[in-house]
Amino acid sequence: MGEFIHFNGQPLHYTDTGSGPAVILLHGFTESLLIWDDYAQLLSNNFRVICIDMPGHGRSANLSEVHSMDMMAEAVYAVLSKLGVLQCVMLGHSMGGYVALSFAQTYSEMLKGLVLFHSQAEADDEVAIASRNRAVALIKADRMGFLRQFITELFAPDNRQRLGAQIEVLKNQAGSLSSKGLIAALEGMKSRKCHKSLLGTFDFPVLFIAGKKDSRIPFEKVMEQAGLPKHSELLALNDVGHMGYLEASETVLEVIRDFCRRVLL
Repeated sequence: MGEFIHFNGQPLHYTDTGSGPAVILLHGFTESLLIWDDYAQLLSNNFRVICIDMPGHGRSANLSEVHSMDMMAEAVYAVLSKLGVLQCVMLGHSMGGYVALSFAQTYSEMLKGLVLFHSQAEADDEVAIASRNRAVALIKADRMGFLRQFITELFAPDNRQRLGAQIEVLKNQAGSLSSKGLIAALEGMKSRKCHKSLLGTFDFPVLFIAGKKDSRIPFEKVMEQAGLPKHSELLALNDVGHMGYLEASETVLEVIRDFCRRVLL
């Protein structure tokens, strides 16, 4: 069921399984720590796996009208401090990657490795900002209608029928999220900083996982950024959209486990 800490006076939900070096898993927009159930189960055979519900997602409370990436990173730090974690590998899917980069800007000494999973380091451009503004309007008009369309479109078209049951589970889980929490996350992503130059300063390895059919994070953008860190690795997934943890689960999990073993053990 997980545990809670209080952050800024509100409950923040997390799970903590396994033992050994720590691996932190951060979910994306409209998701919760439940997306990592299979990953946490397998990784906890070798590692201490900590999954965190971002503010306004899962069982964590809404904190403000804008959930900035920096604020979410401080929430992650609060959990790790509570649990006595001094160093870790941190993996972030989509929005979770933005949070991980904000965490890395302030707490780089705590990271032994970073995994940007369908994520990237640039700030939103004008097109992306306009898209988030449209999403806010859609949520206000028809929250469930927005979620059903948004989540379906995260998957490569060829994978939607094959993964239909899993997609429905994601939609049902997202249905518990409030409009306030969804909009606060969109506002936070819209105003996030550019961390592209930060990538070149890391002394730890960075693993990029990208889908060649990702409609949200262009594959070419990830390829460009993958050349910036001193030690960079790239897993390029054919026929995969934005949800590689489901669309190519076996491949992705094996690569993540191997990366964590090399970095932490």
